[in-house]
Amino acid sequence: MRYTHTLAAGLGALALTAALLPPPARAADASAPVCEVNRPVRFSGLNWESNLVLAGIERYVLEHGYGCKTSVEIGETLPMLAALQRGDVDVTPEVWPGQIEGAWKKALASGKVLGVGHVYDAGEGWYVPRYTVERNPGLKAAADLARFKEVFADPEDPGRGRIYGCPAGWACGTLNDNLLRALKLDKDYALFAPGSGAAQKAAIVSAYKRKRDIVFYYWTPTSLVGALDLVKLELPAFDQAAYTCMTDPKCATPVATEFKPNPVVTGVNAAFAKEAPRLTDFLSKLTVPDDAIDATLGWLETEGKEPDDAARYFLKQYAPVWRQWVPPDVADRVQSALERE
Repeated sequence: MRYTHTLAAGLGALALTAALLPPPARAADASAPVCEVNRPVRFSGLNWESNLVLAGIERYVLEHGYGCKTSVEIGETLPMLAALQRGDVDVTPEVWPGQIEGAWKKALASGKVLGVGHVYDAGEGWYVPRYTVERNPGLKAAADLARFKEVFADPEDPGRGRIYGCPAGWACGTLNDNLLRALKLDKDYALFAPGSGAAQKAAIVSAYKRKRDIVFYYWTPTSLVGALDLVKLELPAFDQAAYTCMTDPKCATPVATEFKPNPVVTGVNAAFAKEAPRLTDFLSKLTVPDDAIDATLGWLETEGKEPDDAARYFLKQYAPVWRQWVPPDVADRVQSALERE
């Protein structure tokens, strides 16, 4: 009888101990998400703000909502498109098909790359500050620049004007080079290629603060265009044939046309998409309202933060937006991670 009582007491203690364990602690391992791939998901880190913010948003959701590990490979547009085809990276958060028209069509035709979703609509153009137009009221269109080269004198070649084009190595460099030739401005203007996106932005902001005249290429959505009072120079109406030639480095006789409106998509390696259908479904549903991306990039600019900080800002501020991209259980895990920060 003494042993029976001892055994019963022991079993009772074990049952009491098990009962006292908090249920979430016991269920945690069972409910923890398991990533569809057993290696880090590799993102293209193209070196402009909106792409890096998008990469930060997507990585946070994958890590905290889907249980994945992630990494970022930094590079330029065309080399990273080649990497996406090879499978060296899995996801490019921001692809502008219109800007790399020929290369993108070839990538899709290879069957190794997919373009999914509709992230937002992006645009491009040549801009001047509004105060420059007020000083030079005849300046309305890009073609008018021929009469104003002294206003935008190149400090390294005062006999010509300077247009601040794309940072060196960016795909938009071909477009700007061809547009300059199409407008017959190549004799009167030098197209200056800053060494980086940061250098380009610094040159524009410095001139603006000093009320100096400057003409430059830029794109939207960006915090800079939203923060400064700018005028976009007019170009001839969009023509697809002319634009196709403008994207070609070998375009012999470029014809001026408006930049093509760019519905931005997410680039996904096809083999990865097959391996990770749930992750690809998330990327396919990812779309960002214009006001949300503008406000997020504006916060990045005014606060002087990093793109990953802006990604978390977006996730904290726009839960009704991103919750539509993922299943409820994924959204709840992401929300919990944000609340723990």
